[in-house]
Amino acid sequence: MRKIDLTNFQVATSETARDINRRIVLNLIRNHQPISRADLARHSGLQRSTVSVITEKLIEEDWVKEGASGHAPRGRRPRFLHLNRERVGIIGVNVRPATTTIGLADLDANFVAQESLPTADDPQRFIADLAPRLRNLIEMRSEISCEGIGVSLPGRVDLDSQRLVFAPNLGWGLIDLKTPLEEATGLPVELENAANACALAEFWFGPRREGVRNLVAVTVSEGIGTGLILNDQLARGSTGMTGEFGHITVVEDGLECKCGNRGCWEVYASNSAAIRYYSSSSSTARNGKAAAKSPAAAPVFDDILRLAEQGDPKAVDAINQVARYLGIGVALLVTGLAPDVIVVVGEITRAWNRVGPIINAIVKSRSFTHAPTRVVPTDPAGDPRLRGTIALVLQKHFGAPLVA
Repeated sequence: MRKIDLTNFQVATSETARDINRRIVLNLIRNHQPISRADLARHSGLQRSTVSVITEKLIEEDWVKEGASGHAPRGRRPRFLHLNRERVGIIGVNVRPATTTIGLADLDANFVAQESLPTADDPQRFIADLAPRLRNLIEMRSEISCEGIGVSLPGRVDLDSQRLVFAPNLGWGLIDLKTPLEEATGLPVELENAANACALAEFWFGPRREGVRNLVAVTVSEGIGTGLILNDQLARGSTGMTGEFGHITVVEDGLECKCGNRGCWEVYASNSAAIRYYSSSSSTARNGKAAAKSPAAAPVFDDILRLAEQGDPKAVDAINQVARYLGIGVALLVTGLAPDVIVVVGEITRAWNRVGPIINAIVKSRSFTHAPTRVVPTDPAGDPRLRGTIALVLQKHFGAPLVA
């Protein structure tokens, strides 16, 4: 139960009730489509006349469309309702240090267009590169009404200013992305941390969403991020900085992190850490008697995954070390939060047959609360980061409104 904040509250009005009922109907259509108005009334408990008013408005606004007619023993044949996937879309932007991906998706996060561009080191140059791509995407698919743009970032966004304020792996300082992108496109822009976006993707679109109220997404990439959904709500804290478990200390006086701290979890359990482990072992080998060839170019994480699949011992050892440190951090999450499920996101999940047992063994050895948390991987082919950007906009229309 949420406490009423008497310094910042909104009283319930007739408009509040209409908004809540509209969202209930939208969600029932999304979950049960195709569905008739009569069934909507039965599922919701609303009067049929109320359901008719809401659905007619949704049809008028292109959110919903009528499909085939059903059979009835007597009276008018019911018309089944669907979400209007062909007419309503959402644009998603997933920003990573090297590459940014743009996509246009329907209301079920099925992408109908997608492209990528290099992520510029300078944020102003990045905005100048991104804005025309977004405008072009809108113009090329003019038959689709875009409801907004969701942007996931490898950092944290201040809730009040909506500025990016903490992004050590991106290398940008304090920057306003929201205003110039809204001015360039004429669409509302929602910014969010990438791990939070992944948590929302799992919560809204994932196969485990039914019955799950507490979920943690752990994103493993250049760094480590965590997104927390607790009691059906995304946990952001008062400033938007909640969830930076990637920068908790797991090795006292350990290696320096880009954030300025030492021994951070992401320094030891990220893709970057795997590259360091592998390169360090390769350097040791080159310094030995068998080293006769000139050093090869630095590997990327995909190379290490591929070599591990082929049984390369240095690559296998690098992946095992990452898995061990992932297990240490995940055990802290299990002990401290006891979520229903922890979802691991990232390329590392391609090696889950090796990584998963190590993580689970360490969690078992370090967490004694008997929390029944499941630790599961996502499918990297599903692009949870980009799908999460769609959820950022979708929740504005389908999520429970904030009142009181």
